[in-house]
Amino acid sequence: MSALETPVIIGRSSSHFTRIARLFAAELRVHHSFQVVRDLLSTNPVDYGGNPALRIPVLKTPQGAWFGALNVSRELWRRSSPRPRVVWPEDLDVPLLANMQELTLQAMATEVTLVMEKMAGAGDDTRHARKLRESLLNMMAWLEEHANAALAALPPERALSYLEVTLFCLVTHLEFRDVLPTKPYAALNEFCQQFSKRPSASETSFRFDT
Repeated sequence: MSALETPVIIGRSSSHFTRIARLFAAELRVHHSFQVVRDLLSTNPVDYGGNPALRIPVLKTPQGAWFGALNVSRELWRRSSPRPRVVWPEDLDVPLLANMQELTLQAMATEVTLVMEKMAGAGDDTRHARKLRESLLNMMAWLEEHANAALAALPPERALSYLEVTLFCLVTHLEFRDVLPTKPYAALNEFCQQFSKRPSASETSFRFDT
């Protein structure tokens, strides 16, 4: 595959949404390159691979750009050979699993807002910040309570699930960005310890790009 044909993941090594894409690329063994977004406060879509939402990750391919972790993960799967069994969000057709996925993604988005507000110099004591943190605590408590049952309900023949990848990225990122201590969440930590044994997890460890 030539350099022009090699897909490019645009994001940051410290981003949990970027890590979703990089985990899928590693799991699926899709050759790619990585382009770092240097300034997350930039308002220029060009810095985000053309994404008008000013968000990461983005996957640039000869066919065009794919915006967002789920879109990127799907395209990486389509580029993999063979294509392993992946459980996608639309496959979660019972409330327990669907809600687990929804709250995982909502918690990730809430964490991003808290981190970005801190980067922008906003205080932690505003009414909005307090509501965000309470929301995050509520979601984490729910995820902890239902983690074992939800993970056990996933199809056993899967190679991977979007739920597992996003949940792992969420929990490990909370400690990495010092947003919330995760020690109280025994079930979630046990899951992360097991998932971290995958080579893809060690290949995509969180770090700050220099």
